[in-house]
Amino acid sequence: MDFEQIANLHFDRQNPRLAEYGITSRTTDEEIVSVLWDAMDVRELVQSIAASGYFDHEPLIVAEEHGKQIVIEGNRRLAAVRVLLNPSLVESTSYQIPALKKQDLGKLEQLPVVRDSRADSWRYLGFKHVNGPAKWSSYAKAKYIADVHQKYDVSLEDIAEQIGDRHQTVQRLYRGLMVIDQAERLKVYDREDRFRARFAFSHLYSGLDGDGISDFLKLKDSEEESKDPVPAKRKKELGELCVWLYGSKKQNLPPVVERQAPDLWHLNDVLKSREATAALRDDNDLESAYELSRPQNAVFEEALLRAKRELTKARATLTTGYDKSDELLRIAGDVADLADDIYSEMQRKQKPRQRRTTGN
Repeated sequence: MDFEQIANLHFDRQNPRLAEYGITSRTTDEEIVSVLWDAMDVRELVQSIAASGYFDHEPLIVAEEHGKQIVIEGNRRLAAVRVLLNPSLVESTSYQIPALKKQDLGKLEQLPVVRDSRADSWRYLGFKHVNGPAKWSSYAKAKYIADVHQKYDVSLEDIAEQIGDRHQTVQRLYRGLMVIDQAERLKVYDREDRFRARFAFSHLYSGLDGDGISDFLKLKDSEEESKDPVPAKRKKELGELCVWLYGSKKQNLPPVVERQAPDLWHLNDVLKSREATAALRDDNDLESAYELSRPQNAVFEEALLRAKRELTKARATLTTGYDKSDELLRIAGDVADLADDIYSEMQRKQKPRQRRTTGN
């Protein structure tokens, strides 16, 4: 273990977790501190370090790249120390950044580090963040898996074995990232155009397992490990799926999928039906399109049971709830006529089957 002046330490712009928030090579250290503060709860680390100091047994992992000391593990801790040394880096109205004594601030001017390379540290980082105690989001995991697979020529099977995860999970995450990357390469979608601030990557990689979504894209099997999982002739459909999942600021379209359950699986069912898919394209209304996709027997049964529940409620409140108005009486008559009509039609459909059963 060694010590390094904090002024010489730089955030890792290739960090999979930071990539989720649009960090690029042009993002400044100050901007990264702001992102970490808002999105990754650096406050708890600020509080801990202010109260107990920086623990030497938690060194940052640092790689020297292009003449700079890049923190490839410990960016949140680095941000917390920078905030303590310079509170003006963040604007906080709900949290008062602790003011440390001069001698305590001096102790934070250099931090414990372990020097390593990305190629040698990927196994440790993967175990810790993909399937270990400090898990990343699904997008960060996918980015890490893709980086190791493509930069170091490590198979997805070997990555899964090294990080203690199932091969199938690693394949699904990798395929999901390749699909959104392909959408951007084909210029049918841009992640920066998404309607919501958060990029809900899990909607995509989970949805690709659905038979409706998979067939809509004519998706290749995840075991192929392709950088282009969607056939080029389906690029229009790929762009449509991305908009349905993430919306578009340019088109002022919110996503139709706000939650995985039930929205994502309703979309999966919609894409199995030509009529429902056409309706979704026309009005961007997932609920109405989903109703078109549903089997008519299921729609009829649910409507009948719902009507029974509502009529049971009306009967229970009749004595105290009916104000003797003629209008309500006419409505009740319409309901009775409609119920008789439905019952008669159901009986008519039932009789031929009864006759066949009797004849046997």
